Amino acid sequence: MTTREAILQLRSELSGCYDSREIEGMTRIIFEDVLLWQPVDIVMRDGEQLPEFFDSRLASIIARLKQHEPLQYILGKARFHGHSFAVTPATLIPRPETEQLVDMIVDENPGSDLAVLDIGTGSGCIAISLARALKFAQVSATDISPDALAVARQNATALKTRVKFIEQDILTCRPPSEVWDIIVSNPPYITEQEKAAMERNVLDYEPHSALFVPNDDPMLFYRPIAAYASRSLKNGGRLYLEINRAMAQQVSDILRQAGLSNIHIHNDFNGNNRFITATKTLS
Repeated sequence: MTTREAILQLRSELSGCYDSREIEGMTRIIFEDVLLWQPVDIVMRDGEQLPEFFDSRLASIIARLKQHEPLQYILGKARFHGHSFAVTPATLIPRPETEQLVDMIVDENPGSDLAVLDIGTGSGCIAISLARALKFAQVSATDISPDALAVARQNATALKTRVKFIEQDILTCRPPSEVWDIIVSNPPYITEQEKAAMERNVLDYEPHSALFVPNDDPMLFYRPIAAYASRSLKNGGRLYLEINRAMAQQVSDILRQAGLSNIHIHNDFNGNNRFITATKTLS
């Protein structure tokens, strides 16, 4: 099989499941992962005969993609904030919008030796990225899932980053003795009724416990996070949240009721309400 034949096979077999832009993106990622090729190599080596192992590997990937399994789970990794993170069905696949959240925190906190807590860390992508980007930050991260924490620890080791990981349920935990300069969380915020509009690759493969909240209680996680932050942030400390774009006002109200101030709603790169920041200010 040549490079050109492999590309044609991907286009032919996946055209019924994905649009052309998705297929092109997947093609680049597959060639990079399996052959360590950059996009320019695909163009320059168009007629090259590929190694024999590539045929079977490509067939396996295509078969799983046709079942709508996310490519990141097939390959076992995803790109986030300039680095490769291991992902498994125990963890969400990191989204580009969440990279914006990390960038916001880094841009707004130029100081050093900050104490940072990531609630619901999943793969650890937020916590590890902040530990790498902030100056000498002391980063801790919690999650209810031991399987997710195992992946997060693997990522921290692979990226030579020090993060303290803690198995903890935000719905039942008590504030620790530590206080924080920054608390960040991307909690479950998609209501059950929104499932109908979601793609199969999310519904069939990503962990529902990290995605969904009951229709009658969409603020299930924001209430305890707000209460936790109001007790555990230092004076002047900041809370950063990713939110459901339809619930910005509800989350803002909860933060205000918890005694937090300077509450601001921020848009993602698609213009949707996606993040909320708040500050603990003692009167």
